[in-house]
Amino acid sequence: MNLELLRFIIGTVVLAAGLLTFAMEVFGSYRFEFVLNRMHAAALGDTLGIGISLTGLIIISGLNFTSLKMLLVIMFLWFASPVSSHLISRLEVMTDETLKEHCELDYEEDDRLDREEKGE
Repeated sequence: MNLELLRFIIGTVVLAAGLLTFAMEVFGSYRFEFVLNRMHAAALGDTLGIGISLTGLIIISGLNFTSLKMLLVIMFLWFASPVSSHLISRLEVMTDETLKEHCELDYEEDDRLDREEKGE
């Protein structure tokens, strides 16, 4: 009985940490002004928050077939979430005409340096 109570307490603490991660993700998504910064905060928060929350549920559930399924969901989301976030960010980069205003890089200076290196 004590082992089950300890497992429940540990799982609840881990689950609460996952919910705290989601709360910080939402705060970060609204805190940043530029869409790529928001996307970065959302992608990291989702991946980490889902992993921590499902780990807490696995601890509460114990070792059974349901735990294996939750572990497979964690693995799938850890592969799929960064890829989908990257593709959405690339779409923003390709379609945003005002991107140069938000970036710290000076594209004209980079073009000039590239031409000097090529000897043009």
